[in-house]
Amino acid sequence: MYIIFLGAPGAGKGTQAAIVANELNLTHIATGDLFRQAAEGGTELGRKVKSYMEKGKLVPDRITMQMVLEHVSVLGQESGAILDGFPRNLKQAKALDEALAKKNKAIDKVVYIKVPEEELLKRLSGRWVCRNCQTPYHATDSPPKAEGRCDRCGGQLYQRPDDREQTVRKRLEVYLDKTAPLVDYYDRVGKIVAIDGKGGVAKVSQKIVSALSRG
Repeated sequence: MYIIFLGAPGAGKGTQAAIVANELNLTHIATGDLFRQAAEGGTELGRKVKSYMEKGKLVPDRITMQMVLEHVSVLGQESGAILDGFPRNLKQAKALDEALAKKNKAIDKVVYIKVPEEELLKRLSGRWVCRNCQTPYHATDSPPKAEGRCDRCGGQLYQRPDDREQTVRKRLEVYLDKTAPLVDYYDRVGKIVAIDGKGGVAKVSQKIVSALSRG
């Protein structure tokens, strides 16, 4: 089974993709992780990726497809995979279709997690991370005991450039412009599985697994 997870930044698609991949024994390929690893690696490609992320812009198709399709080429042969964060536009979707077709495979389902915009802003702009141990916090949902300090190691908390409110708003604008049309693209071929993303993580996961199980 080959599944795509779609949803605006903050919709929880990364968290849910990891949970569902484990539940269904699928390989989880997260483009956000691939980008961050590249940005932290200090290579020329990584520096280019980092510059786009800090501006709240999508990494160009050429770079994104190069990184992701390399991983698609080694997808699990038996059980399949979940793609989290790719494709992000129609050009990438078509490139993915072509890459899978060469392996006699195709996308089976596209999970679309829907969350209201104001909820997305709240979720994203409140995120903070420890500089030392990378433990995540949220200003309202899971704040640290001492403001600005990690509960685990006492390290300083900071906001990633792509989690600041101004950048968050830009990310949502980019999503609506570039990524949302994918919902129509996959809906036309009957592959969309729409999921209400409000509620606890476990509740949303249950809804996704149940919907996929129904085929």
